[in-house]
Amino acid sequence: MADIRRIVVAGTNWIGDAVMSVAGLRELRRLYPEAHLALLVRDWVADIYQDQHLVDELIRIPPGLSLLQRILWVTPRLRSFDLAVLFPNAFVNALQPMLAGVPRRVGYAADGRGWLLTSRARSRIKQLNRHQVYSYLDLLFQSELSPLDYLEDKTFVPRTALCPRPQSIERSRHLLEKKGGGQRPRVVLNPGAFFGAAKRWYPDRYAAVADRLMLEQAAEIVLIGSSGERNLAEHIQTLMKRPPIILTGETNLQDLMGLFSECDLLITNDSGPMHLAAALDTPQIALFGSTDEVATGPLSKQAHIIHKHVACSPCLLRECPIDLRCFDGIEIDEVLGKALTLLAC
Repeated sequence: MADIRRIVVAGTNWIGDAVMSVAGLRELRRLYPEAHLALLVRDWVADIYQDQHLVDELIRIPPGLSLLQRILWVTPRLRSFDLAVLFPNAFVNALQPMLAGVPRRVGYAADGRGWLLTSRARSRIKQLNRHQVYSYLDLLFQSELSPLDYLEDKTFVPRTALCPRPQSIERSRHLLEKKGGGQRPRVVLNPGAFFGAAKRWYPDRYAAVADRLMLEQAAEIVLIGSSGERNLAEHIQTLMKRPPIILTGETNLQDLMGLFSECDLLITNDSGPMHLAAALDTPQIALFGSTDEVATGPLSKQAHIIHKHVACSPCLLRECPIDLRCFDGIEIDEVLGKALTLLAC
């Protein structure tokens, strides 16, 4: 469409969703190479896109704003755009470009916001049992921004690949050196998951796998996670015979990208860091409990998923109302065996 000169994309709010939306951004860049492409995104996920050559402009929404303050901050910054592509389904994401007078606004007709859109899409991925990555791509097709029906085209492969910045790699090395690290093989453990306990494999089993890897492979074990998961990391440390390196709560997204590029294996729950590591093609073992790897699994040939498909899974619940049998079935020896195989490659 020749009349589209300035495009703004409303980005997603969570690490995993942000990574999965990269394929949609990459397609927009390919389809409209001459257009100015901007990404409006929360500050805490903006670093994922930094220096990835996906967009021309990153509009970072400052942290700590109330909903009204955010609307007042964002709206005037959208007034110069011809088209707004809304990846999230929230009402406010459609309200802001409408108030700014953006003439074309495309998104899914969710959250009661259909009347704010000039082009409305309906979600098809669940009925077709497709990965979440296709949600962002299908929006481009349904809004006629792309002629390609990504859900039907068997030859199309979504690309979510990212590259770490050299300074991120250097900073991750510095963080490890400060903690006395620097040894290989390096195995990173991500035992948390913001969504809830039904996505977290047991701390004692993480500790047991870590101990065996240290004993049998002389592996350097590094624990990561958000600042709110620091207690979990310290609990795992108390269960271990040898101390790991704890970086939980001490890394930003750029640090993680550097760290994942410098590790030999990640063992993780279904989480944002899982998707980030997949985008960097880091070897990983992804442990699934309540969620569905068909819909939100890591998109990498280097990712190896362990999921016990019990009768009640995937339930998609935050907390298990019974006995977390989906994780009970994931044994220490199974994870350890897979880890040893991958480290030997």
